[in-house]
Amino acid sequence: MSGSKFISDRLFSLSKGHLSSTVMRLAVTSVALAIAVMLISLAVVVGFKHQIRDKVVGFVAPIHIQALDRNESYEEQPFVVDERLSQALDKTDGIKHYQMVANKAGMIKTDEEIQGVVMKGVGADYDWNYFKDYLVEGVVPQYVDGERSNDVMLSKNIANKLLLSVGDPARVWFIDEDMQARGRKFNVVGIYETGLSEFDERYVFCDLDQIRRLNHWEDNETGLVEVWIDDMDAMADVNNSLYFSIPGTLASYTARESNPQIFDWLDLLDTNVWLILVLMFLVAGITVISMLLIIIIEKTSTIGLLKAMGASDAFVRKVFMQRSIRILLIGMLIGNVIGIGFCLLQRFTGFIHLNPATYYLSSVPIELHLVTVLLLNAGTFVLWILMLLIPTSIINRIRPSKSIRFE
Repeated sequence: MSGSKFISDRLFSLSKGHLSSTVMRLAVTSVALAIAVMLISLAVVVGFKHQIRDKVVGFVAPIHIQALDRNESYEEQPFVVDERLSQALDKTDGIKHYQMVANKAGMIKTDEEIQGVVMKGVGADYDWNYFKDYLVEGVVPQYVDGERSNDVMLSKNIANKLLLSVGDPARVWFIDEDMQARGRKFNVVGIYETGLSEFDERYVFCDLDQIRRLNHWEDNETGLVEVWIDDMDAMADVNNSLYFSIPGTLASYTARESNPQIFDWLDLLDTNVWLILVLMFLVAGITVISMLLIIIIEKTSTIGLLKAMGASDAFVRKVFMQRSIRILLIGMLIGNVIGIGFCLLQRFTGFIHLNPATYYLSSVPIELHLVTVLLLNAGTFVLWILMLLIPTSIINRIRPSKSIRFE
């Protein structure tokens, strides 16, 4: 055992008779709470951002291609997936699948209700894996190329408003170019609920051939091409590569560009979590500095005695730093147990619930990785140690001749 550690163990007491003992307990509590709050904040924000992103991207696709004359209406300009476009999609790295879709505005009318919707036409190549996780009733439609189907899948939100269920007929009215109303009778085969109110309130899935027929398109024309990629974090890079390889009459957009309001809202969460991290770091750091200052003041006579016996300033600082580091480590250990324990409990039980209409999720999401935990602990520990160098500098100014008589 080193001399500094021997003296440190006997110099600091946790008995209730000493002011420093109360301050040390307060410092441990402050560090523990700071670490726990920082871990929970990171886990919640990262989980929230990723789950919302995956929900939005799963609905609208990471990247979509459409005619260059992009407009704000749901009446799209048709184009053909020709050889040049197919080659661009096949040769761009990171793309795993693409599918043709088309949107058309319409109105569902029942005997008592009417609801404006967007009919999203999809083909036989459409990937239904995303919606299988959010299917609440019935089945997803199965379409076959060349065989026009009347099966549709609508959201629970629309179904509740119109009092529709699986097996019911749904008559949808459209306005053509001549401003004439045309009706089509569909059959509800599935009901989904993603929790994304902006989408659930609008979209009804139908056969792409139905949209083509309503718009007088050719069998090989489409309104959009949805592109799926291997890595969601590389969405912008893949889109940049794809944008310059497709024909000049077309343009590609990411899900973020198509829905900026949702992604801008998610970006604001980064500001909030950084604010929480800085506040927790400063609160705990200032508490630890205050603790060390109080201990130094309480032990001024002891510091003078050690110096009078020949101890150097560096040796005395080491005595106090060792105890401070021990307090930090104890507090961080407790904080990690609390923070990680809370995250695991929420992840596996979901006991804290959310309003899906407001937050798009039914419970608080949690996503915590080992690397995040290690980096957070290492970073805060190093910064707190640097902060502790401030109060220990006072030890250099203590003179044995005056401090031995200090009361």
